[in-house]
Amino acid sequence: EVQLVESGGGLVQAGGSLRLSCAASGFTFDDYAIGWFRQAPGKEREGVSCISSNDGSTYYADSVKGRFTISSDNAKNTVYLQMNSLKPEDTAVYYCAAGPYWVVLDTTLHRCDPSYEYDYWGQGTQVTVSS
Repeated sequence: EVQLVESGGGLVQAGGSLRLSCAASGFTFDDYAIGWFRQAPGKEREGVSCISSNDGSTYYADSVKGRFTISSDNAKNTVYLQMNSLKPEDTAVYYCAAGPYWVVLDTTLHRCDPSYEYDYWGQGTQVTVSS
């Protein structure tokens, strides 16, 4: 059974930090890219970041570049999203998702792309940033 379990969300003041974790099981982790997505009330889902487990290539949305860092521990089948300098506009439910790295690959930029279709999704974790 495929499972993606997010953890690490919570309430933090603006300027603070959180680290989200996405623990994966039930598929060959090294063959997949893991993406982080978020959705705020009344807004469309946004692809925040992704990492390809096969080569470690990454993507960041402009809205989080320089503040968020994605990393992968392949031995633990876990992907992390370190979020620093958090802003109220980062408030959302954060989801991780997995897709085969060759399916979600931007072949021009040679890295994963969160706009492609991901197969498996977690249940989400709430991040709330107070001003």
